[in-house]
Amino acid sequence: MAHAAQKKLNSVRINAGEWRSRILKFPDVAGLRPTPDRVRQTLFNWLGQDLTGQNCLDLFAGTGVMGFEALSRGASTVTLVEKAPAAFQALLENKRLLNATQAQVYQQDAVQFLANNQQRFSLIFLDPPYNLQWLPKLLPLLKPHLQQDGVIYVEAEYALQPEVDWQVTKAGKAGNVFYHLLKSSHD
Repeated sequence: MAHAAQKKLNSVRINAGEWRSRILKFPDVAGLRPTPDRVRQTLFNWLGQDLTGQNCLDLFAGTGVMGFEALSRGASTVTLVEKAPAAFQALLENKRLLNATQAQVYQQDAVQFLANNQQRFSLIFLDPPYNLQWLPKLLPLLKPHLQQDGVIYVEAEYALQPEVDWQVTKAGKAGNVFYHLLKSSHD
């Protein structure tokens, strides 16, 4: 498998903030698809460009671009969770290259992480692999991990409908990507 280590890495660019235009490298991993630039630009327009003081969770971190973009825009902390070993190693390398001391990186299954972590976040990025029915499993588990008035950013292969516990406050579509901003219906 020496050839796999020599494969050219993919890259994605941070859009704004302290690390604007910095490039993050990441390997080919099944199901890993970076959030497109224009979708990230729209999301951070929705959130406001300055994330100072935000405490973020990137639950299927993949490339880490959402979490590192949040840190670049002033977030206090970002917790990046990624199960795939190659993607996890790339996250550690990108954390080192950016000197992102405010980032915590975990190699763990998303459900296991939520079961073992009591932290509450002001912003949760949720972009699981498509066609594996992650959202019905995860959305019910997120409420205890969200601060009051916190929001969840969700990417999916379909448009989300309002649920008992979650209100879709913003939504868009770019190509095959449906993206949404959710808040608790009970805040």
